[in-house]
Amino acid sequence: MERREFITFLGGAAAAWPLTVRAQPAPRRPVVGFVHAVIPWTEMVGADPVSLLARAFVHGLHDLGWVEGQTVAIERRSAEGQPQRAPAIFAELMTRGVDVIAMGGSQWLREAAQQATKTIPTVLLFDSDPVTEGVVPSLARPGGNLTGVMVSMGGELIGKRLQLLKQLAPAVARVACIASSEVWELYRRSTATADIPPVFAPVDRSEQFEEAFATILREHADALVTEGSPIIYVQRGRIVTFAAEHRLPLAANNRESVEEGGLMSYGVKAAGLFSDLAIYVDQILKGAKASDLPIQRPTRFELIVNGRTAKTLGLTIPPTLLATADEVIE
Repeated sequence: MERREFITFLGGAAAAWPLTVRAQPAPRRPVVGFVHAVIPWTEMVGADPVSLLARAFVHGLHDLGWVEGQTVAIERRSAEGQPQRAPAIFAELMTRGVDVIAMGGSQWLREAAQQATKTIPTVLLFDSDPVTEGVVPSLARPGGNLTGVMVSMGGELIGKRLQLLKQLAPAVARVACIASSEVWELYRRSTATADIPPVFAPVDRSEQFEEAFATILREHADALVTEGSPIIYVQRGRIVTFAAEHRLPLAANNRESVEEGGLMSYGVKAAGLFSDLAIYVDQILKGAKASDLPIQRPTRFELIVNGRTAKTLGLTIPPTLLATADEVIE
């Protein structure tokens, strides 16, 4: 080939190269379905969601290299406390071609997801022990398409909060517990009568709060403990306000309740759980199977005490509790 012909050949190849590149299909971005039982959808959207829990999940994915709009698509949905909306949510996600579903709490949300798909990997927060409930055969090897993190210990932490509450407020005698009916029943079946709060105020749906508060007042409870559920977490402000109005020491299941004025909390950091969901999603998107990923039990617990609220209630934090608290808010 003559020099002039070779240069002409190179020029033609260079001109054709961009066309070849443009002809290549863009790589498909994986799609993650992110569903919550209660958090308003408007608080789940964006790169920096208003909801602390949604923010922990989105930021967790980002820290692992999954950037929305670039390397991943996130389809956000919320049932906003209405169980009847859940089936339609998952039916729609099936049409979106989601690769993995991540979701927060509520038995009815999990049941709707199971009815919608038995194959799409689904990582979630389990309200109770999924082995005891017959949802999976083993925590170590759950099989099927479900895995994730246990939110509670089947009500075990209610007793721990009750114990800590009585250390801080030894005069309390009639404690009310706000929890879901499911968690309460598990706790009641596995706990000695002496360790059960005498008043139970069930909240399975958001419209039950007023009835629960009326029960607490009617039964003359002098303190409160709570156990986790999405509804109780998202609407924790109602419980904190009620406790403050009636000067009731509150031992909550989440630190945010203490930051907002509750007396104390003992439990798992909720935002950390959603960061854990992001880790599961990352592993699945990189090829891991949900059936092989162990379901985690919560292992990190924190005790938070609000010193200002203690003073308002006329309580003195004992030195032993000060020594064991992870944080005292002053």
